[in-house]
Amino acid sequence: VFIKINGELKYLWRAVDADGAVLDILAQNRRDTTAARRFSRKRLKKTCSVPRTVVTDKLRSYSAAHREVMPSVEHRSHKGLNNRA
Repeated sequence: VFIKINGELKYLWRAVDADGAVLDILAQNRRDTTAARRFSRKRLKKTCSVPRTVVTDKLRSYSAAHREVMPSVEHRSHKGLNNRA
């Protein structure tokens, strides 16, 4: 999801639990591996728990960041599974 803040396009990262509750939101300039890694670390730090499964869209940056930040957590990359919010 892209949003406009003060005339600039930003990418909106959202973490949502299995029930559809929004856990975290972050607006960033880029949608790359560094941004995905930063958001994953921020989310883990805030929740203080490691998820069993992470579902993302098919952006390849998620897979690269996931392998570094949460290598033991199952990662499902699917376009339709992550539409919860």
